[in-house]
Amino acid sequence: MAILKSALRKSPVAKDVDMGLLASVTKGFSGADLTEICQRACKLAIRESIEKEINQEKERQRNGQTAMESDDPDPVPEIRRDHFEEAMKFARRSVSDNDIRKYEMFAQTLQQSRGFGSQFRFPDQQQQPSQGAGGSGGQGGNRPGNDDDDLYA
Repeated sequence: MAILKSALRKSPVAKDVDMGLLASVTKGFSGADLTEICQRACKLAIRESIEKEINQEKERQRNGQTAMESDDPDPVPEIRRDHFEEAMKFARRSVSDNDIRKYEMFAQTLQQSRGFGSQFRFPDQQQQPSQGAGGSGGQGGNRPGNDDDDLYA
């Protein structure tokens, strides 16, 4: 449902379009598949609007009016159910159930492997004082004039 809403966020959709039903019917569709459906419905609405405007302009010309004389509202102000119904005729699912199962198994494996580092602890040892400044471990220590060799000095 979130992908559909995102794909249509700037598009006027009729209130009677049941996005929940559309989401349930398209279960298993990829984000690209859902976006394609939304774009196709939008293009259908635009085409219909253009056709109606052309017909209105022809009618005006027959009546001797110019386009400036009339300020008609948009003939198709929103994407309707019939636009989505037509778009669904071309809908295709590009991800198979097998692909989804593979992804879910991979996601589960990835989630389990993320937990590996959260339980890491060094074994208990007696704290030994570090040798030299910055824990350099005796590899140059804190000798003056030797800053080129020690990154931590």
